Amino acid sequence: MIFPTLFWVLILVSALLCSIGFYRFVWFMSVGYGLAVAGEGVALLIASLVKGQIGIGYLVLCILIIVYGCRLGLFLLIRETKSAAYRKTLDAQTGTKPVPIFVKIFMWVFMAILYACEVAPAMYRLTNEAVTLSGDVLTWVGAVIMLAGILLEAIADRQKSAAKKINPNMTATQGLYKLCRCPNYFGEILFWTGVLVSGLNILQGGQWVVALFGYICIVCVMVSGAMRLEKRQNRNYGHLKEYRDYANSTPILIPFIPLYHLVKEDTK
Repeated sequence: MIFPTLFWVLILVSALLCSIGFYRFVWFMSVGYGLAVAGEGVALLIASLVKGQIGIGYLVLCILIIVYGCRLGLFLLIRETKSAAYRKTLDAQTGTKPVPIFVKIFMWVFMAILYACEVAPAMYRLTNEAVTLSGDVLTWVGAVIMLAGILLEAIADRQKSAAKKINPNMTATQGLYKLCRCPNYFGEILFWTGVLVSGLNILQGGQWVVALFGYICIVCVMVSGAMRLEKRQNRNYGHLKEYRDYANSTPILIPFIPLYHLVKEDTK
């Protein structure tokens, strides 16, 4: 089944938790995103208990989804409420004019559906009755990749915050930022790659469309985010030789892949 009952439950959970975006529009895609993912992880865990499909591997998948959502949501909430500099940057990106209600409703519905599609590989493992007591190989491979993504994103966020405290007039260039200029975005891509990998051996027919829609969308969002970040950094630091040398020698998004720029350096 492409759209089992659990899929609609996940959409409702996502819609409820990301409705925080009606308070602040950007939260549909930030704080509400983290809350929605965490809520979906809880919903999947409860569903597995109700269905009697309890396995160690699947339990780990659910816990990782919950941890990922809680960490991301909390980090973004603290950053967006406590950092005046970040709020200024956010206002410059999103503007301060009121967002029309129909735009808010569209974004709310779309994001709720997208977040459900992102966890679809884990959901289909449950609805396809493919949960085993110990978990199969791809369940554990996916879990390892998810854990790596969580750690990478968390460490990158911490390193960036520490670097900005030391030198607020330069972007982070040390630690994970030596590997690529957006290691936090790469960590997010890695996490959702793990979710997709965990379901590679159980997806059937149209279920692939749902799972790939969620995965491709989040990858596109991360690429778009990296482009916006590069534009902003070019404006803020492009006059610094240190930054230009760093940007011209450090991959923009994926470590060891020699793709250094997504936009022209003189983009305004």
